[in-house]
Amino acid sequence: MSSETTTRSGQQLIKEARSRVDELDPSEVKRTLDVRESNGSADEAPVLLDVREQHEYEQGHLPGAIHVPRGHLETRIETAVPDRSRRVIAYCSTQNRSALAAVTMKEQLGYDDVAVMTGGFTLWRDRGYPFVQPRVLSDVQKQRYSRHLLIPEVGIEGQQKLLDAKVLLIGAGGLGSPAALYLAAAGVGTLGIVDDDEVDLTNLQRQVIHNSERVGEPKVESARKTIAALNPDVDVKPYRTRLNADNVLDLIRDYDVIVDGADNFPTRYLLNDAAVRERKPVVHASILGFDGQLTVFVPYEGPCYRCLYPQPPPADLAPSCGANGVLGVLPGIMGLLQANETIKLIIGKGEPLVGRLLLFEALSTQFTELKVRRDAEGCPVCGDHVDLADTEFEDYEALCAAAG
Repeated sequence: MSSETTTRSGQQLIKEARSRVDELDPSEVKRTLDVRESNGSADEAPVLLDVREQHEYEQGHLPGAIHVPRGHLETRIETAVPDRSRRVIAYCSTQNRSALAAVTMKEQLGYDDVAVMTGGFTLWRDRGYPFVQPRVLSDVQKQRYSRHLLIPEVGIEGQQKLLDAKVLLIGAGGLGSPAALYLAAAGVGTLGIVDDDEVDLTNLQRQVIHNSERVGEPKVESARKTIAALNPDVDVKPYRTRLNADNVLDLIRDYDVIVDGADNFPTRYLLNDAAVRERKPVVHASILGFDGQLTVFVPYEGPCYRCLYPQPPPADLAPSCGANGVLGVLPGIMGLLQANETIKLIIGKGEPLVGRLLLFEALSTQFTELKVRRDAEGCPVCGDHVDLADTEFEDYEALCAAAG
């Protein structure tokens, strides 16, 4: 029994692939980029797909291109481009690998509209068209952040955003500890930490950034040591002070995102009002007993803290963790969710919890999501009628004391 197998060369396969896909001249692709830039939105524009290897991508790529190496196409493209009806323009160094990738996407993976750029990146660059040359991570950084680099939503560009980011944590306690640890591990380049307290033995049940040897040490210094040992890429800026009306604007002004781990209402109201004035996003969480809540305040894109809580609750309805206690793992859960929201804001991916309040109940392990809206008419801080430029901060201690 014999069989005859037709063997084709690699060049024949490439020629056949090119005959089955549309080819676009780089000038046509450039017009697409120009239209996208003039419209200010990438939602309707074609996806630019770079299928070259990592070292080629690092030497330069088209602005806004998504990077999925040809060798990983089948396992990563559905995450990078989930909408199979969206137009995709693939390119490589010339156009061979991109043609093979386009055929795979159209004929095997179900993408409706995939074209390739003639001449690839080589012709694009030779014509003098603009391209992006990203900063290159060191070999150590590539190894440290390798699992991030494998995720299309992060990749090298996202990791560079993390390394360039500045995040300010209010508190190095139950919430600030896990948030700081995982933001540092993720490679957030600058972490500011505001806390005027010292490490106490009672903290160690939940404040995992500290240890027994550091009891009596300032929390900001203890946190700095732990982060330095975890990731030397991170520049830790400790502020051993309490957030107040005199320093809040200076403290938050140079940071991209604020992580609110405050444990009292006066600080939360102060931070909110300052963040709205400076238009800084705040990733807020609070905990008590077995219950936690989480949301993201982006000024004027969603509600602020005052929209949710125009007045502080009476003291007997909002006791402190010191008075009522807290399950040790609860701040770990909520603090990690804060870190997750912060990373999403930095890399610009996913759907942050803006306009959504996430409630967590540890005893039943249940999450509940509530829709929350900005009070554009009535909010005394972010309302349309409010001009914060010359407004002085309130006496927040008195405001909260008056509530009960």
